[in-house]
Formats: sequence, C-alpha cells, structure tokens
Amino acid sequence: MAAARAEAPVAAWSGATPLRSRALALVLAMAFSVLTHGCRHDMQNQNKVRPYRESVFFPDGSSARPLPAHTVAQGDLRADEAVYTGIRGGRPVADPPFPVTREVLRRGRERFDIFCSPCHGRVGDGRGMIVTRGYKQPTSFHDDRLRQAQVGWFFSVMTQGFGVMPSYAAQVSVADRWAIASYIRALQLSQGGATLGELPEAARQAIAGDLSEISAPPVSSNPQATPATPAAPPAPKPAPAPPHPRRIP
Repeated sequence: MAAARAEAPVAAWSGATPLRSRALALVLAMAFSVLTHGCRHDMQNQNKVRPYRESVFFPDGSSARPLPAHTVAQGDLRADEAVYTGIRGGRPVADPPFPVTREVLRRGRERFDIFCSPCHGRVGDGRGMIVTRGYKQPTSFHDDRLRQAQVGWFFSVMTQGFGVMPSYAAQVSVADRWAIASYIRALQLSQGGATLGELPEAARQAIAGDLSEISAPPVSSNPQATPATPAAPPAPKPAPAPPHPRRIP
C-alpha cells in the first residue's frame, strides 16, 4: 500500500513533464514568431512606395507624382529667364546680368582654364590637350561666326550643351558661367578683335593709366639728384699661367 502511494506522485510527474515541455515550446515559438514578424514588418515591409514602382492608389497607376502647377522649390526661384538661360525673348542676350570687372574676368579665366581649355585651348583656338589626342576639335572662338555671337549664346551652350559638348550646369555655377562667357569675349578682343581707339573714353584713360604705371621708371625722392651713370664692366681676369714642366731624371 505504501509502495503504491509512493509510485503515484512519480507517475503524475512523469506524465506532466512532456505536456509542460510542449506547452513551453509552443509559447516560445509563438513569442519568437511575433517578435521576428514585428521586426520584419517595421524594417522591410514599410508603408511606402519606391521610385518608379507601379501604384494602385493613383488613377494613372504611377507612383511618381508630377509637381503641382506654379510651385517652386525653396531657394530655387528663377524669376529672370535671361540670368539662368542666357536667352530673352527667344534670342541670346548681349551682355551679362552684372558689370564685368577685373575680378569677374579673373574668375572667368580661372574657370575657363579648368573646364574649357582642355578642349578649346588656353587662347580659345580649339587646340586643347585632349584635341591633340584624338578628340573632335571645336570651332575656334576667333572664327567670324563666333565673334559675332552674343555673350548669352556662350552661356546657353555651357548650360544646355552643344554637339558633342555636354552640359556643364552641374559643374559650373550660374555666376561662373557668366564669368567664363565674359572671359571668352575678352579672349576674342585680345586676338585682334578690337583696338584701343574703339573703347570708351573712360576705359581708354584707365588703360593708359595702368600702362603708364607699368612702363614708367621709378622716380627719385631727391629732384636734384642726377641719374647715376652705369658702372664700368669689371676688367677681365688674367689667364692662369701654364703649369711648370717637371724634369725627367
């Protein structure tokens, strides 16, 4: 009787162990499934539309939506067409949208030497380094047709590209494109395209003043001082004496 009572708890425990193990395993599996499903849903299956994917939400079936009419991105207002295209009324403009100063020309020369001279050459003759290595030679800026072209046309070509030349709008800013266009006109004028007499009076006087500062000799602070005579050249050194012959015994 005592032995039967001792075996009953053992049987009860041995029968309960598999059931508890299965229940615990099921609970752990469900918890793991919920956790992993939640991570997958948050990180992978987000409620969004990838670019250029088909959409069933919009009537046209396209996920990419056109911009609303008459909207402008912040900081991207381009009210003056000529400033950003070089064109006004369907024709290239004749002048840059700002005064052409020395600083503008220096900046234009710097940008020209970096982005343009590999094809067009340093003086705009179309004989750049990569042209000598097989690239198609561009037209010289000193060609009569390009001499007659407006400054806005050069800006438009840099913005949109022309022929085998790609657009440089991504590499060169709007202000630098205008500076380069102004420098191209300066290159054309420097190669026999203009004379000093064709410039306005104020420009001629400014250039004459610059030239006088460059070519004028230094002025002495003493007006009574006489110009120094050039020093006589030093006397030639005497030739060294020939070595004394050695006696042979």
